[in-house]
Amino acid sequence: MSQRPAVETPEAAAQALSHSPESLRARVQQALEEAKKQGATDAQVVVSHSVGLDLGVRKGEIETLEHERDQNLSLIAHFGQSKGAASTTDFSEQALLDTVEAACRIARYTEPDPYAGMPSIAFKAVDWQDLDLDHPWELSIAQATELAQRTEQAGFDAESRIENSEGASVNTRRAMAFLGDTQGFMGGYRSTRHSLSCALVARGDDGMQRDYAYSVSRRAADLGIPEDIGREAAERTVRRLGGEKLSTRSCPVLFAPEMARTLIGSFTRAISGPAQFRESSFLLNALDERIFPEWMRIEERPLTPRGLGSAPFDGEGVQTRNRPLVEQGVLRSYTLDSYAARRLGRETTGNAGGARNVTVRPGTLDAPGMLREMGTGLLVTELIGQGVNPVTGDYSRGAAGFWVENGEIMHPVEEITIAGNLKDMFRAIVATGSDVDYRGNIRTGSILIESMTVAGE
Repeated sequence: MSQRPAVETPEAAAQALSHSPESLRARVQQALEEAKKQGATDAQVVVSHSVGLDLGVRKGEIETLEHERDQNLSLIAHFGQSKGAASTTDFSEQALLDTVEAACRIARYTEPDPYAGMPSIAFKAVDWQDLDLDHPWELSIAQATELAQRTEQAGFDAESRIENSEGASVNTRRAMAFLGDTQGFMGGYRSTRHSLSCALVARGDDGMQRDYAYSVSRRAADLGIPEDIGREAAERTVRRLGGEKLSTRSCPVLFAPEMARTLIGSFTRAISGPAQFRESSFLLNALDERIFPEWMRIEERPLTPRGLGSAPFDGEGVQTRNRPLVEQGVLRSYTLDSYAARRLGRETTGNAGGARNVTVRPGTLDAPGMLREMGTGLLVTELIGQGVNPVTGDYSRGAAGFWVENGEIMHPVEEITIAGNLKDMFRAIVATGSDVDYRGNIRTGSILIESMTVAGE
């Protein structure tokens, strides 16, 4: 019988991290006090520590085995509106003093920036909830090897046309970070991230194809069953055999959830503070404009328990909050840290470090239902290259996937290019699916666009 990965145990917490919360907090406090002694008007310190294991198996044999143990202390010192930054991976007292001295020295020689400075105390997190992010996984090398072997072997067993493997891997990581500043903020939390993946190669009459499957979660107990991941990798790989080109045409395009995530990623980058104040966004000054269909809603949900992008406060200690980015198709907010907010004459939105758990409200149709909704068109399951102009929104990317007729997949498609403009593409979204992919910081189902140019033969 297939079994899920072994779950975490309470003892794993003591085994994973060599620095205690108290020791990290003490380093933050010491660095802040030293910065003030050296004349800094304000300072912020972040101390982080992580441990991890990355094991890869190929054809049943261990191919990679890496133990990770990282630590870092970074400090930003403000001398009025001049700023200096320095960091170190050495946690000794002398290294800490040298790092503070370097940041202060840089600040003294830096030109003042009228927008520089700490966020207002009024925005700082005061009392935040436990987001259930820390689930250490006590995993021996033998157990990790077995999990990877089971995953890969299930792929080989599932399909006779699976000829080779690019490997199966198990990754587990635990981190702890503390942030403090001279305004009195001090906060930290632990988090974990575990994953299991497999990539396979199949051979058909016309050549070879590769594809993969994976599972990622804060908790090992929430990872997919190894055999299921291996079989999914095999099925995805084999169904790509026999790919054909298309003649150039305009047609509906359905982005599978993993690919739909890249569209929403272009949106979040366009509404970020730097893109706005540098005037390098195709959504420049688009606040309160309708950029999506009226029925569409996109939210930021940083307070989601066990979310892969969750955080109780941002990189400046500002309280994060669940909020709409798009309501009824209208852009309601940019994503700003305190610097960008001042540049734009606005208030910070708690996005130092980026947007977190960006979530497209799902529609009612599952994956087969989205195919039926499209009728005839292109299902995109892979995108190749960059091909996105962040300033104009022009979009042109290599793609592969499947040609669909009457809601049914007819054959795989490869060596094509899909093109359009993101502003037009966003307005032309017909439906979003209920097949939401939660394996990342952007959570969306499939997205159907009414028409795009498909360039082929």
